[in-house]
This record gives sequence, structure tokens and C-alpha cells, in this order.
Amino acid sequence: MVKSSRRELLATEQGWSIPQVMAALAGAIEGTGPALGFGSIASTEVPEEIALVVGTSGSTGDAKEVALTRAALLHSATESNRYLGAEIGDSWALSLPLTHIAAVNVLLRAYLLKSQPVDARTSHKPADFTAIVPTQLFRALNGDNELLETLIGMKSILVGGAALSDDLYQRASDRGVKIVRTYGMSETSGGCIYDGAALPGVTFTLESNGEISIGGKTLASGYLRAGQLDATNFKSGIFRTRDFGKLENGKLQVLGRVDDIVITGGENLSLDLVESVLKDFLKSEECAAFTVADPEWGAALCIATTHEVDKEKISKLLEESIGVHAKPKRFLLVAEIPRTSIGKVDRRRLGVIE
Repeated sequence: MVKSSRRELLATEQGWSIPQVMAALAGAIEGTGPALGFGSIASTEVPEEIALVVGTSGSTGDAKEVALTRAALLHSATESNRYLGAEIGDSWALSLPLTHIAAVNVLLRAYLLKSQPVDARTSHKPADFTAIVPTQLFRALNGDNELLETLIGMKSILVGGAALSDDLYQRASDRGVKIVRTYGMSETSGGCIYDGAALPGVTFTLESNGEISIGGKTLASGYLRAGQLDATNFKSGIFRTRDFGKLENGKLQVLGRVDDIVITGGENLSLDLVESVLKDFLKSEECAAFTVADPEWGAALCIATTHEVDKEKISKLLEESIGVHAKPKRFLLVAEIPRTSIGKVDRRRLGVIE
């Protein structure tokens, strides 16, 4: 790790107003103020070239501080606005907590459009564009009519952060919600693949095992460790995402996390694939697959739902769709599926509940 000139890192606070955040963001991007930190940040200074730091635990649970330059962030925001046809003066609604890159990107896109973000975190407000997670879309289609009408009135909705099932996508599209599927993470300045295609200046490849690697102009500089930049995970300008994918008609289809492949009864099983089959069958996002330690199976597949289901039908469906090793060993009825703040299923908590 090579030391460079330093700048202060200022952590945003939960009580800040949108104008306060936007003023600090402008200073961080333009170099007239300290770098800005979002989420859980321990560092207090960064290399001079770093504009923003996003604290994330990703899918591994290990806290990371992702360091992003002005160039990477502005390229991401510029190409996103261009893809959507956004023009100066168009508005973005902030619908996610500011602890995540998807929300930070909303601010950056608004900054480039010279508009003030609409704060829609606690109440639904109209705007031209927004970014949400599949859980929010599911709620809009299952009782939150005010949110649904707000989404229908927008020019485009970015949906990412977690897998969006084909059924949910189709139901929303049939109601007039104009969806763009996005894929990315904090390490790529957020979503950088839209509707299966890389934004200009972004590249992706599939490794021999199907793992997705991303490179290009939106890539983070590395992780901060005690304030120093560590680019070990970004060798040769490439970041291995630990997500599996495949190409279908030239478009990237994300299949699930490397971390979500479990071994049960000596067979590899994708929990994401199990959930995808379940969601299409149940026509619901309120289900999850997880495992618990088991002396016979090693990892026993469990299914959690928020309503009673036909266990025999589900067992047969999974066995026929995936294989005999995908037959659930236990079912769990819960009041709600525990999720992270970005909407991903929290499988660790399900394991504890079980």
C-alpha cells in the first residue's frame, strides 16, 4: 500500500436534511470539501483522489469500506442518466436509505441534472425517476396502491439490489410500471449493467466457473483498511463479484451468489435457484430458502413462508425442477421474511429463528 496525500473523510449523519447531504456531496465531488462517507465508516481520512466511501457488509457479513473516485461516480451517474433519457431539471426520488450505494447514486444523478432529490423515504412522492428494490415493488403490487400509482407515473424505475423474479417484473409491467433491471454493487459504483447490457465504459466477463467479473470506468479504487487503500480485490482493473451468471440472447442473466451454493447430501444446491422456482410457483416474494446444520445432510434445506403452503406440492416441484437433493427437509412459517435494509433475504436470521 502506497501512501498519497490525504483528505478528511466526513461521515454523513442520519439526521441530515437532503439539502445538507447535497451540499456536502457537491463539496466532496468538486474537491472543495472533505470526502463523504455513507453507512458504517470507521476511517477518518482517505487518499486525496477518493471522493466517497460506502460502508457495506455485502453478502459475506464482513464490514468493508468501499473507496470511490470522483471519476468513477460521475461516469456511473452520467451513463445512467443518458440510458434513461434524463434531462436537466428532471427529478429523482430518494426511496432507499442513504446507507447504500443505490441511494447515493440517486443523489449523484440529481446533482448532474441540477435538481434537488425528492425525499420519498417515508412517504410516496412523484418524480421522474427512482431506484427501488424488489421488496418495494412487491408491496406496491400487493396493497400499497399509493406507491403503485406513484411508480406508474414515473418515466422509469431502476430495480436492483436483489433478484427480481420474472413474475414480479411481468405483473408490474402489466400495470404500467416502466422497469429497468439493474445489476451492480458498491464496488462498481452501483448498478452498471442495465437490462442485461453493460453501460458504456463498463465491461463484464464470465469466468470458467460462471462467476461474473466486472471492469471499466465505474470500478472502485479498493477497500479502505485503517484509512489506507487496499486494491488487492481489484487486480488488473477487474472485480470478481462472487455472483454466478450466464448469457442469454447476448444479455447477462444473474443466477445467484457463489456464497449461496450449499452442499446438501453431497450435492451442490443454489438457494437462489430454489427461491426463484418458489416465487414463480407461489406468485409471491414472501418466501425464502435457507439451511441449518444437520448430521445426516450436512446442510438441511429449509423453506420459510409467510403463509401456509402445500408442502407436498412444493417438495415435488423442487425435486422435479432441480433434483432430489432440492427436496426441503423442513418448513418454517414466519410473520415476515427477515431482510437486510436493501431488501435481500437475511438467511442468517432465518437460521436463528428456526
